[in-house]
Amino acid sequence: MLGPTKPSDDFPYWLVLLGGVVAYLGYQVVADDLYAQVLGTLSKGIRITVLVTLVGFSLASALGLGLALMSTSRSIVIRQIARFYIEVVRGIPIIVLLLYVAFVVAPALVALANWLLTPFDAELVRTRQFPLLWRATLALAIGYSAFIAEVFRAGLQSVDCGQIEAAHTLGLNRWQRFRYIVFPQAIRTILPPLGNDFVAMVKDSSLVSVLGVGDITQLGKVTAAGNFRYFETYNVVALIYLTLTVTLSLALRRFERHLRQPGQD
Repeated sequence: MLGPTKPSDDFPYWLVLLGGVVAYLGYQVVADDLYAQVLGTLSKGIRITVLVTLVGFSLASALGLGLALMSTSRSIVIRQIARFYIEVVRGIPIIVLLLYVAFVVAPALVALANWLLTPFDAELVRTRQFPLLWRATLALAIGYSAFIAEVFRAGLQSVDCGQIEAAHTLGLNRWQRFRYIVFPQAIRTILPPLGNDFVAMVKDSSLVSVLGVGDITQLGKVTAAGNFRYFETYNVVALIYLTLTVTLSLALRRFERHLRQPGQD
């Protein structure tokens, strides 16, 4: 049987060990010219990784919220459309979705845009004008929107129905009930798993390298292929991702503890 834990049991020994690994790799970057050179090359990909993550997650969150609202709609047709989208997208691996969006959906969107522009005698758009960076970002947004939709749906449905009925009795319309009653309470349930999805997207953003997008992973592959120093190169790649994800995870845990404190509104 599980019993109460002592405060000392919660000491983050894992963090101390991880800090030692990161400190060792950081020392190698300072002391070894090869590590420093690799880091200088890979640092150019950090901007791409951060851009893909921020834009992709923002789009996925907006789409996920819309899908969650559709999932809780009174219309069975709207609910089934949302369910169909969520189940289909969740059943496709992210890497397959990346390839499908890049080489099937993107050309179809370009063809649709050209069809719409034809009556206006506007200059036609070419598929190569749709950068692979944005195709990859769109694919990540679509893939994660299905998972984020479930996070939002669970949070929205966690709000007590009695409060919603009371708000309806007071004369609040559907939008006002959502804005003032449902969402402010649901956000506490939504934020922790939403933060986990954000950290997961930082890691999954490395998959855009299959399209040749110059993120950290792609630059790491190119660098290793050029200098044949795979050990050093991928040590630096791992160090960068560890720094990003662990920092975000610790910040999210701190924020989650803040939300759990009594008296916080």
